[in-house]
Amino acid sequence: MARALKGGTRIIGIDPGLNATGYGVIECLAEGVRLVEAGVIRLPRSRGDNLPARLGRLFTDLQEVIGEFEPQAMCLEEVYAHRQYPQTSVLMGHARGVICLAARLASIPVASFSAKRVKQSVTGNGNASKSQVQRAVQNFFSLDRVPHPPDVADALAVALCFVDSRRASANGWPSSGRGSSRRTRLAPAASWGRPKGWAGL
Repeated sequence: MARALKGGTRIIGIDPGLNATGYGVIECLAEGVRLVEAGVIRLPRSRGDNLPARLGRLFTDLQEVIGEFEPQAMCLEEVYAHRQYPQTSVLMGHARGVICLAARLASIPVASFSAKRVKQSVTGNGNASKSQVQRAVQNFFSLDRVPHPPDVADALAVALCFVDSRRASANGWPSSGRGSSRRTRLAPAASWGRPKGWAGL
């Protein structure tokens, strides 16, 4: 049985990518769920054999995010393998491996959810579009604008899915309510309640 979340639990959702990796940190409190910070880790463009360097950058920057916000759990979407684009799945697997390693070294448990389950959790429709996920995240956190780029909304959506997956065992868990130059913060840690200033990237 899944363990119920305790008040003050911080969760980081990650949307892996080798160009931009979205992250969203949320905190579960007695009165609901608050947004702590969300943003993107941008990586250099692919050039020849620079994949190891790009993965190293992702690892280092993610370690910085983990060290700053000290989440107690990490969640990711499962890798989807498309028959027509197998190489994309391989590359996403590299990024996912680096992310899981960063979590393991910080002793953070990792949970995975299918894209369909994440969409169902935040929109009520397992086949929702990216724009629908963005609007659902915007509405949940009462944001002035939709989270952009979509990587950020996806990261926050998987974090909310994690909360939703633990809600049943929490006896009615409520459902409302210094950075590297390579990281673009979209919601500063101090601006919660009605976060503002989501950057259009």
